[in-house]
Formats: sequence, C-alpha cells, structure tokens
Amino acid sequence: MKPRATVTTDPDRTSDGADAPAGGGGSGDGEDRDAGAKGAYRSRATAVRRTRTAKNGAARKVPGAGPQAGGITWRQRLRRDRTLVLMTLPAIGLLLIFNYIPLLGNIVAFQDYDVYDLGITGSPFVGFDNFTRIFEDYRFWEVLINTLVIFVTQLVLFFPIPIAIALLLNTIMSARVRAWVQAVVYLPHFFSWVLVVTVFQQMFGGAGLVAQWAREHGHEGFDLMTNPGFFKFLVSAQAVWKDAGWGVIVFLAALAAVNTDLYEAAAVDGAGRWRRMWHVTLPALRPVIALLLVLRVGSALNLDFEQILLQRDQVGAGASEILDTYIWWTGIKTGDFGYAAAAGVFKGLFSVAMVLGANKVAHMLGEQGVYSKK
Repeated sequence: MKPRATVTTDPDRTSDGADAPAGGGGSGDGEDRDAGAKGAYRSRATAVRRTRTAKNGAARKVPGAGPQAGGITWRQRLRRDRTLVLMTLPAIGLLLIFNYIPLLGNIVAFQDYDVYDLGITGSPFVGFDNFTRIFEDYRFWEVLINTLVIFVTQLVLFFPIPIAIALLLNTIMSARVRAWVQAVVYLPHFFSWVLVVTVFQQMFGGAGLVAQWAREHGHEGFDLMTNPGFFKFLVSAQAVWKDAGWGVIVFLAALAAVNTDLYEAAAVDGAGRWRRMWHVTLPALRPVIALLLVLRVGSALNLDFEQILLQRDQVGAGASEILDTYIWWTGIKTGDFGYAAAAGVFKGLFSVAMVLGANKVAHMLGEQGVYSKK
C-alpha cells in the first residue's frame, strides 16, 4: 500500500480553496478575516496529521523489519557485529571445552566406576546407589555442616571489610595516597595460598614472631595455626588479607558512578559526612552489594580447596574438613570415584538452589540480583 501524498496548503487559502482576504485590505470585514485564518489553520493541522500517518504507515510496511529496535533484523545485526562475534568465539570454545563438555563425566555418579579396567563405557550402572550412600553417611553430613559453618564465618567477617575499606578510600582527598593504599591492599591477591599460609605461620605459629614476642615479655607462648577451635577464624583472616583488595576495586568502581550532585545537595541540606554516607553512598552500593552477596551465597560449598588442604593436617580433619577436601580424599585417595562424583553432583545442585533462593530474596528486597524478574 502506497503512502498517501502529503497535502500542502497555502496559508493564504481557506479549507475550501477560496482566497482568504489579506490582512488590512479588501472589502471583507473582521469576521471574514477570522474565518479565513481559522480555515487556514485547520488545513495546516490536517496536512500535518496526514503526513505523519503516511510516514508511520510506510515505516510499518518496511520489508523484513521485525520487532527489534530500529527495525533491524537479527541477520543485519549479525552482519554488523560479525567482528565482535568472531572475537568471542575463542572464549566460547574454551568455555565449552573446560566447563560444559566435562559435565558429561557426571555419568560416573550413576556407575560403579572402574577407572583402571572398565572405564566410563564399561562400568555398570547402579542408578542412585551412590546418592543413597551419601545420605546414609553421617560423615558426609558432618563435613557439610562444617563447610557451612566456615562459610557463614567468612561471610560475616570477610564480606563487610571490602565495603568499609572502599568507603574509607573514597573519603581520602589525595589521589596519590588513595592509589598507594589501594595498591598495598590489592597486592596479596596475586600471592599463592602457599605463600599466604607461610606468612601466617611465621607470624602466628608456635615459633612465630607474635609467640616469640610474648615469651620475651614473660607471657606464655601460643600457636594459633594448630588450634582447631580457632581454625574457622584463621581461614577467614587469611581470606581477608588475600582477597579484600579485589572486593575494594569492585566497590570503588560503584562509588565512582555516584552522581556528585547528590552529595552537594545533601551538604546544602545540612547533612554531615555520616549522613551523606548513610543516605547517599550506601544506597548507591545496594545493587552491587546484593549482586555480590547472591554470588557469594551461591559458592557456599565452594571454599578455597588449596587453602584448607595445606592446613588440614595441622588442625585435624574434624575441624578443617570441607566438602571439597572430603570429595578429594574419598575419590582420589581411596579410589571411590562414583561416590565422589555423586557428592560433586549434590554440591552443584545445592549451589544452584542457594543462588535461586538468594536471588529471590534480593527480588523481595527490591534489588535485581543476578537476573531481573519479569
């Protein structure tokens, strides 16, 4: 259907085509002049409406135009962004090779797996027998509870510290001092857990600097590295020292996006530094805090395996055993791969449930979380 032609109107002509009397001339009176002007205005309005209708109709009839913004089809977007698509293909390939294809190995959880003779294709299927063994194993539930206790301790002691450091750095006016402090705090993130545990051993071990200083001043020495009751606090302190700087970068990036006009308006209204932080800064950080908290809850059973394994023998398996070390010990050390694979599947399903539950709570609190609700 062809768009209708645009109607052009002479401002000196009325709607019926008659010439309107010129202002100040002719034999018409004031009423005739008013009527002619009104007719000209109506003609202009009608012409504008017809022109807009024709344009809208032509836009809706564009061949191949879909519901996408701007009338661009997915083929056109693919042709336009082909360079970016080609750049992402290596990352997608690595993700498939190292993250998704290995998921096929979870079939071992439903087999009496023999890694040496039969392999995956020859091992007999046993159904859910390995999962039944997990639920009947009291040791598994002890390890699960101990993992959650360590996680809650780290969540309470570790998660608020990067926020506090970011707020403190945000108040420092000197850019040089702020950059220096941020670099010092972020540097331990690049250390391996072997180095981190060694540093803590030299500081808080039985022969460490703190114990030697206590003995030199007449106090009894101590060894925090071998204290089972202090272990969950020890690993939390190590996590703070190593990874707090990484969280500081995330929160500083969120603070950089806060509109400075809000601080100025709050200062004009008489709000002090603490009021501005409570009513401007923290509300701006709420979406980032909710997102990181949901992700943190999702990794409740995914504590640092290397950190715990390095200190497992010092405090004993009763205080330090987590689900990852338990799966490693059961699957690798004893060769019960089917049982260990079933425990790994349970861990994955539990983590997914934790993410969905935490994200639901974030939605109830008015935050977006990992994904927004429809």
